[in-house]
Amino acid sequence: MRLESLRIRGLRCLEDVVVPLQPGVSVFAGANGAGKTSILEAAFLLSHARSFRSGAKDALLQRGADALSVFAELRHEDGQVRRLGLGRQGARWEARMDGESVSLSELVGECAVVCFEPGSHALIAGGAEERRRYLDWGVFHVEHEFIGAWRRYQRALKQRNSLLRATSTVPEALFLPWEAELDTTAAVIDHLRALYLATLRPHIEQAMAGLLPELGAVEMKYRRGWADDADLGELLASQRPRDLARGHTTMGSHRADWQIAFEHAPQREHLSRGQEKLTALGCVLAQAALYAERRGEWPIVCLDDLASELDRPHQAAVVEQLRSAGAQVFVTGTEVPEALQAGPAQVFHVEQGSISPLL
Repeated sequence: MRLESLRIRGLRCLEDVVVPLQPGVSVFAGANGAGKTSILEAAFLLSHARSFRSGAKDALLQRGADALSVFAELRHEDGQVRRLGLGRQGARWEARMDGESVSLSELVGECAVVCFEPGSHALIAGGAEERRRYLDWGVFHVEHEFIGAWRRYQRALKQRNSLLRATSTVPEALFLPWEAELDTTAAVIDHLRALYLATLRPHIEQAMAGLLPELGAVEMKYRRGWADDADLGELLASQRPRDLARGHTTMGSHRADWQIAFEHAPQREHLSRGQEKLTALGCVLAQAALYAERRGEWPIVCLDDLASELDRPHQAAVVEQLRSAGAQVFVTGTEVPEALQAGPAQVFHVEQGSISPLL
C-alpha cells in the first residue's frame, strides 16, 4: 500500500500543508523543529489513532488551534483507492473513509503504518504497555476476531475496576458477571496473541540475524498476565480482597508482556542503547514483513531521524531491504542520509511548517 497524497491541518507546527507522494522512498529534510517528524506523525495517526511521540495529547494541536485533521489518499496493491480522514475537535476523534463516517478501528484496519523513531528503544527497554501495543496492533491486522474480544475485555475490566473503587461495600454478585466476561475474553486474547508471536518468530529471527548476528540465537518469551496453570475467573475471585485494597485488577490480559532474549545477552540489561535500538528496529521490520506475508502488501514504513539513529552500514542495509520489498518509505533528517543519496528518492525541504519538493 502507499499514500498518494497527505493533507495536514493544525498538527503541531503544520498549519495547512499538502504533500504529493510517490512510490518508493520520500525524504523530508530540514532543521530541527521544522516539522519533519510531524509529517510522519500524521501518517502514523491514520494507522494507530495515536501518536508515536510521548506527551500530552493536547501537544498535537497547533498552538492556538482547537482542531486538527489529516486527510490522505491510500492506494492498495490491488489498485483500490481509499480516501481517509481523521479529525480531532477537543477530545473527540472522528474518522472518515470515502466521505462516510467510520469507527476508528475501521480506519486503523484500512491503513497500516509502522515507525522506527528515537523513542523506539522503549519497545525493548521500557514498560510492558509499549510491547502490548506493538503486539495488539499486529494481532488486530491478521486476526479478525481479536478486536471484538479486546473491546469486551476492556469494558469488563472498566466495570470491575469501578466496583473495586466503590466507596461502599459491593455485593459479590455484582462482580461475578464481569469476572466471567474477563475470563472468557482473556482466553481468546491470550490464544490470538500467542499464535501471532509464534507466527512472528521466524521474521524476528531473520531480522536479528541481519542486524545483530553477534548476539547469537533469539529467544522470545510471552507472559499472558496470570499464572499459566490457573483459571483467570477463579483467580479474580480469590484475589478480590487484594484488588479491593489496591483499587484495580492486578491480573489478566491487560498485564501481559513479552520480551526478546539473545544467546549472548539473556537479559535486556545486557544490551547497549545501540543494541536496544537495533532490536527495536528488527521488531518493526519483522512486523512489517509478517503483515506483507499475510495481507499481500507492505505497510508504509516511517524512519524518523534515520542518520542519527543508525550507523551508515545499517542505514544502507535497511533502505536496501525496503526498496527491494517495494515498500513506501518516509525518512526524516537534517539532510538527505548518505545511504539514500545513491538511489532514487523523492526529497522535500521542510522549513517552519512549510514543505517544498526539491527533486
